[in-house]
Amino acid sequence: SLPTASGLAEMGAHWIHGPSPGNPIFCLATSYGLLGPEAAREENQQAEAGGHPPLASVTYSSSGRALSPQVVSEAHDLFNTLLASARAFQGAEEPPVPSVGQYLRAEIARRVPAPAGGEEDAWRLRLAVLAACLKLECCISGTHSMDLVALEPFGEYVSLPGLDCTFPGGYSSLPDRMVSALPEGILLLSKAVRTIQWRGSFREEGDETRDFPVRVECEDGDTFLADHVIVTVPLGFLKEHHQNFFQPPLPKRKAEAICRLGFGTNNKIFLEFEKPFWEPQQQLLEVVWEDESPLEEPSADLEANWFKKLIGFVVLQPPEQHGHVLCGFIAGKESEYMETLSDAEVLSTMTRVLRTLTGNPCLPAPRSVLRSQWHSAPYTRGSYSYVAVGSSGDDIDVLAQPLPEEPEDPRPLQLLFAGEATHRTFYSTTHGALLSGWREAERLNQL
Repeated sequence: SLPTASGLAEMGAHWIHGPSPGNPIFCLATSYGLLGPEAAREENQQAEAGGHPPLASVTYSSSGRALSPQVVSEAHDLFNTLLASARAFQGAEEPPVPSVGQYLRAEIARRVPAPAGGEEDAWRLRLAVLAACLKLECCISGTHSMDLVALEPFGEYVSLPGLDCTFPGGYSSLPDRMVSALPEGILLLSKAVRTIQWRGSFREEGDETRDFPVRVECEDGDTFLADHVIVTVPLGFLKEHHQNFFQPPLPKRKAEAICRLGFGTNNKIFLEFEKPFWEPQQQLLEVVWEDESPLEEPSADLEANWFKKLIGFVVLQPPEQHGHVLCGFIAGKESEYMETLSDAEVLSTMTRVLRTLTGNPCLPAPRSVLRSQWHSAPYTRGSYSYVAVGSSGDDIDVLAQPLPEEPEDPRPLQLLFAGEATHRTFYSTTHGALLSGWREAERLNQL
């Protein structure tokens, strides 16, 4: 959570997804008193949102008008029905196609056939709204395209009940509280690790009585000897550096799992306005480009069209705390391209887009812009994981397996692995990350 002129900007996790008793983030946040009264309400904890925050929305189209809520909700309902049916292939020996994207497109072509006559405009608009739904799903899955997400394991991901909620004091208020319970000086920050040497026999200088199997070497030259190391670096970093990060290199099986699993980028663009151009009750401004269709290949010209991947803007609530701020979400290659632009370029493009969508050429420009750049961040190289075509939930389990693999090894659990990409049913979430850490801590407790 970054402090801004008007309030807080969540550069990383935004919502507690599924705030209910089965979510450890929600339980911790509640016990620390970090949530508003709304989140604690029983009916909020029982609502089924299916991983999509249910926000009061208005949908703007590229022709500069707000679309009919009925047209939008009918397309959304169809898309959600198709998503649910995509999850039903879990465990299927032979899914009809390899990816979620291919399946959804084939179903859309079947369920939304071209009209015989007269209804061409309505048909095109419906397809454009469905194309926007696909982009939202890319943000949720953290992928460039749903064609990269494997169909068969898609249903393994578990959505918890509860209406997604935010932290009034910022998501960082939770780790801050957790850290405050630790002894002073136990946590070293800004201490980048260069390599983890394992299966070794390392001794502290001047102490010949004890040797350690693991040696962690930092970029500043400092070293730490250990019996056990829990590695929680993001999968994006492992994909690029696992060959040199671990010495000896990881076993082939684990290296292949790292290679096969998917890891993509989902970024945020915060725009702060002098005063709102949206209505007080509007919580989400959705974006539909009327010339797009899920049945056609999107443009590969990132320079000309990167902003079309934007799904829209969440209105940060409440304005008394945040000021008048919109938070846009954008995933994939377009999101990565956005990171290469200057703040001024992003600001002017967003101003142009909002003027086009609202049909108001005089709409005042935002007074500031702030964005995440997760792909450029050297220790993450993206946002979070998904199960890619060619991989399965088994790869997540392989990634989570401690090393060395031999059960009879006299020095077990030298390397343990945690982080969202190691949780088979809650990958991509903060609660998955937290549970994976507890899982590895418990493994050491048992030992």
